Amino acid sequence: MYLFIKIVSSAVIIGIVTEIARRFPVYGGIIAALPLISILSIIWLTVQGESAKTINQFTSGVIAGLPATIVMLLLIYMALKHSVHLSIAILFGVIGWGVFLIIQKYITEIFFS
Repeated sequence: MYLFIKIVSSAVIIGIVTEIARRFPVYGGIIAALPLISILSIIWLTVQGESAKTINQFTSGVIAGLPATIVMLLLIYMALKHSVHLSIAILFGVIGWGVFLIIQKYITEIFFS
């Protein structure tokens, strides 16, 4: 039952955000940038009885992923600004995201190992 509720609530949120973005692109972008998925995930992890340690580790992972996500969004933005097709722009963004995560992992290991 939890899985069904999670899927429906996520779909409703995505639907609402895309409708707002269709009418008001800037506000839709601002709302999409909110950590809605992170907050929902924390709530569902709590409801399902996960420990504070697990939720803390999840939150740490979200924070660690933020720089790569920013790189991905910047790459997509720049590609679209230069009239690159959407699917190619997303591909560039995802590749940049992955490369950045790999680089970030090695930098983190150097300074924190």
